[in-house]
Formats: sequence, structure tokens, C-alpha cells
Amino acid sequence: MAIGTFDGVHVGHREVIGCNDTVLTFDPHPLSVTHPGATPKLVMPFAIKRDVMAGLDVQELIVIPFDRAFSELDPQTFVEQILIDRLATDSVSVGESFRFGRRARGTTELLASRPEFTTRVVPLVETEGETVSSSQIRGLVAAGDVERAAQFLGGPFLLEGEVVHGDKRGRELGMPTANIVPDDSLVVPGHGVYAGWAHGYPAAINVGVRPTFGSGRRLLVEPHLIGFEGDLYGQTLRVAFLERLRGEKRFDSAAELVAQMRADVAAAREICAAQGAER
Repeated sequence: MAIGTFDGVHVGHREVIGCNDTVLTFDPHPLSVTHPGATPKLVMPFAIKRDVMAGLDVQELIVIPFDRAFSELDPQTFVEQILIDRLATDSVSVGESFRFGRRARGTTELLASRPEFTTRVVPLVETEGETVSSSQIRGLVAAGDVERAAQFLGGPFLLEGEVVHGDKRGRELGMPTANIVPDDSLVVPGHGVYAGWAHGYPAAINVGVRPTFGSGRRLLVEPHLIGFEGDLYGQTLRVAFLERLRGEKRFDSAAELVAQMRADVAAAREICAAQGAER
């Protein structure tokens, strides 16, 4: 059994999960209960985390609701009541920085000292000389460096949300988009235009507040699905970010914006075709 918070299933977490058909995790993020003001933006919503784990051949995902009462469990009680009595665990896999129990006093050494199960402690993983961590990935995504974030994640950065009605501005310009208002709890790529995938289609994805029109609206993620015709309103759309094309920019006219949008679509189509061929 692999155990951890797994905020974003990145390369290091995959090392912990590997060879385990059962994963134990917690929801919501423990810091949202113990230190709400320090709660980080999440790299993955639960639905994406669940699907990524399924892709790693995880057969059973056990989710413990993390609340104030659970946070007060001392480490020994967690081991005895949860791991041994309730789950009958015979092996445990954790990262070397894993801590658990009241005030995070539980350590990997405590787990390894228990004779009821074997303990596998996975060392921190490095990529290009840097330690892979959720905080590092958050910083890369927020800066718009989705290509480098993908190296840490082991796959493209994914975001999902419900498609909502907008002001139809993209449709009027000949470039209809699916409008997603990202959840405030999630990390979102920095403002700009990206190449990626959405709903199985190559996409040019705008992230920002549309400064050309001065709408003053909140942050939107707006993928233009290349070659798609249909209605996605009310559906949950999952978007994969491959590469940043440019930063967000205010244009002097709608005509200049349309010309740039066409160039963005052409670039996104080319990038998606190239990466699809590499798969």
C-alpha cells in the first residue's frame, strides 16, 4: 500500500505508488484543516488525481476524509487503528519526507519499526538536478513553464472545469472557445496562450482576462478546439497543456487580435501534430 497526500501525482509520487495496487490518501489537503492560511494551490483536482493513479495500475484508492478529529490522531493510533486493524496492511510504501499523525510527529522510522508490515521508503527524486516536488511544480505552472512542469509530472499539466456560457466574443471573431472558470483552489498556468489538447482535439488555449476588450471579468481558461463543432456547455472539460506560445497581450483592434489568434491556432496545430507523432 502506498500512502501520501499526493498533491499532484508527479514523478516522485509515481516512484512511491509503483508496485502497489492500493493507495491511501487524504481529502481535503491536510493543511486546509490544520493551517488553512498555508493551504497551497492544488496541482490536481481529485478527479484527475484519481484517473492518473488508475493509469498507474492502482486497483484500489482509499480516501480518508481529513477533518479536525482525524488530525488529532497520534501516530501510533493511526498505525494500529487504520493500517493494522482496519486495512490489515502487510506492506507500506512512502516517500522519505512523509509525516503523519498529530502535529506530523509520525516518521518513516516509526513505520519501519512496526513488525506487522514491511516498509519501503522511497528517496526524493531528482530531475535535471532538481528535487521533484509539488511546490516546484506549482511554481513552474504559475510561471507558464508547462513544458518543464511536464518533466516533473511525468506527463502534461492537466486542468478541468465546467464549460460555462460567456459573451460569445470568440464566436463573433470566428474562433469559438469553451469557457472554463478555474476553481480558486487550483494552480493555473500563467496568463498567456498555450498549445494543448481538449476533449481529444488539438487546442489553442488562452488563459487570462482578455485585456483587448477590457471586460474586467475574472480569470478564464478558454480553449479553442481545432476542428471541433458542437456544444460543450455544462460538460466537464479536461485540458492538457503542452507548450506556451506567448504571453497575454492587448491588441489595438479586433482585426489584429484575429490575425494573432489564427497564428496561434496554426502553431498549436503544428505542436500537437508533432507531439502526437512522438507518442
